[in-house]
Amino acid sequence: MGQAPTWASATVGTGHLLRFLLRRDWRRLAVWVGSLAVFCVYYVTATSALYPTAADRQNRAASISNPGGVFLSGPGYGADDYTAGAMFANEMTIWLMVLLAVMNILQITRNTRSEEASGRAELVRALPVGRHAAQVAAFLLVAIADAAFAVLGSALLIAAGLPVPDTIAMMAGLMATALVFAGVTTVTCQLTLHPRGASGLAMAALGLALMIRGLGDIVQPHGSPLSWFSPLAWPQQLRAYVDLRVWPLGVSVFAIILTLAIGALLASRRDLGGALLPERTGRSDATPALAHPFALALRQQRTSLLWWLVGCVAMFGLTGLFVGEGFGDVLRDIADQNDLTAAIFGDDPLAAFLGLMMLHNALAAAVYCIATTLRIKSEEDEGRLGLTLSRPVPRATVLLSHLGVVGLGTFVLVTVGGAVALWIGVLISGGDVGLGTLLTSAGAFSLAIAVMLAFTAALYAWIPRATPLAWALFAYVVVETFFGVLVNLPAALRALSPFWWIGDYPATPLNPAHMIGLSAAALALFVVAVAGFRRRDLSAG
Repeated sequence: MGQAPTWASATVGTGHLLRFLLRRDWRRLAVWVGSLAVFCVYYVTATSALYPTAADRQNRAASISNPGGVFLSGPGYGADDYTAGAMFANEMTIWLMVLLAVMNILQITRNTRSEEASGRAELVRALPVGRHAAQVAAFLLVAIADAAFAVLGSALLIAAGLPVPDTIAMMAGLMATALVFAGVTTVTCQLTLHPRGASGLAMAALGLALMIRGLGDIVQPHGSPLSWFSPLAWPQQLRAYVDLRVWPLGVSVFAIILTLAIGALLASRRDLGGALLPERTGRSDATPALAHPFALALRQQRTSLLWWLVGCVAMFGLTGLFVGEGFGDVLRDIADQNDLTAAIFGDDPLAAFLGLMMLHNALAAAVYCIATTLRIKSEEDEGRLGLTLSRPVPRATVLLSHLGVVGLGTFVLVTVGGAVALWIGVLISGGDVGLGTLLTSAGAFSLAIAVMLAFTAALYAWIPRATPLAWALFAYVVVETFFGVLVNLPAALRALSPFWWIGDYPATPLNPAHMIGLSAAALALFVVAVAGFRRRDLSAG
């Protein structure tokens, strides 16, 4: 009987793999880490200038004390004495955690499941490399990146004037939560055969955690027991800059160890290149309908779209349940007591709140849109696109079929997953909101997302290596949307965001010229994408 391998033998070669990953991915990680750290100090500096007095900061605290504000920020510690630190901890940490978690999910999947799917992992394992070496190296890589963010971010925030102990503890909490989702991804990578499935499951876990935290904090001030079921709530429970306590860090550390242990256990129970969840057996031959590129693209994307739709319906349908009868009066009372809230909500607080919910739905749909558009790059890199084009089918037809399915899926997410789900939730709770208004908002956001889709396609068609710029555009859209006014971005820079052209609808009317402009920009970028795809050679695969 053979002896079971020890942990030391199972991790042989980890150092070599880690050095390789650092050499390959350091630029990508440096952009993530540097951008997030710099934005942290920029946010603190800008908010300190915009809210210089205690009264100004209290107005800001009152503006996020409604259910929508709590859902999008946090439990509200320190709202009775809203310092610059408390403002940062309440309003920025949730977004930093989500972005760091996304970075970790993508990196873990890229360096483990994707390597197996491409066959490179098998070549590496032919060398004296242990079973768990790649998994451990991938985790250590994101741990180094997260630690770099924590150190750099702490240094910048302390230099900006925030207290040292609270800043260090808060950054450690953000790092720990991001590593929890890195551990979750190591588990999902053992379950599914394809990288998209692994990252999709991890993203679904992140979305569920975001929803649980938001609902838990709405149920009870400063968080309810429900909130503690979300890793995103744990760093906020440190109460940084208010009443610092460090023991919630232990919860994150325990979750990291637990998820890594589960991931290692599952990895030892499957074959290289295999998965624990069974794959559904397909037909022995394809249906005639799949001969067309559009039908093939729809078949490839339908499962992913279904899960995204389920997530959006759950998220925004549940949000609609809070917009019951009298909710508009509650928002109006809050606005009457606070000038800043009145400026944000305008003459119709309920319309402004619904517009904010549709905005978040549109951002989720934009993530789906960019990620799914870039799937054609994976098809090319792995050689399958070349096989498709070996048939008598025009290149433009293949590209436009893929983009057409992406656009159709995005429209479904914005209309059904956002507008219709929100409207049904409002109806169930006894509220009164016009479906037409929500659908108009969905249509406007669809035009803005179409520009992002076309921009991503143009990058892929002309310069495939530059496709990460599509995510940079999305990050800029988020920054401009939520913090453009707050940090005094010039109008010329704000106009670079497709979402800026929509305005505050339904609180303010849409500008028809802006809608025509978005349509023209999307069409022009689509033409550029088709021209570029027809001209360049495919990669070797």
